[in-house]
Amino acid sequence: MTKIAIIEDDPVISQMYRMKFETDGFDVQLANNGERGVELVEHFSPDLILLDLQMPEMDGATALGIIRKNAWGKDTPVIILTNLGEEEAPKEIRALGIHSYIVKAELTPRQVVQRVKSALGEK
Repeated sequence: MTKIAIIEDDPVISQMYRMKFETDGFDVQLANNGERGVELVEHFSPDLILLDLQMPEMDGATALGIIRKNAWGKDTPVIILTNLGEEEAPKEIRALGIHSYIVKAELTPRQVVQRVKSALGEK
């Protein structure tokens, strides 16, 4: 089963995506801030990470920097899923190797699942 880590501080949004991905057959784990997200990625070893940028305790860009510095996270595909427009995002996230950038308001959960499947080479 394909494993997805969703690192998102809004519980309504994270549960909505969890339900959609689980309905489509994914194993999903959640973290509600960047610090917990780093721990989740280390222990869960997801096949793909959906990462919000604006979160308490540790933002997504900082979490991604830590994830990329470790063998357990350096090659995991990451899709940024945020409300920040791409021009507002920290520049360093591109250098940290993200697969794609999604503004939450622009896609439905079904479209996000399709993007994830595409990133993983699934149909």
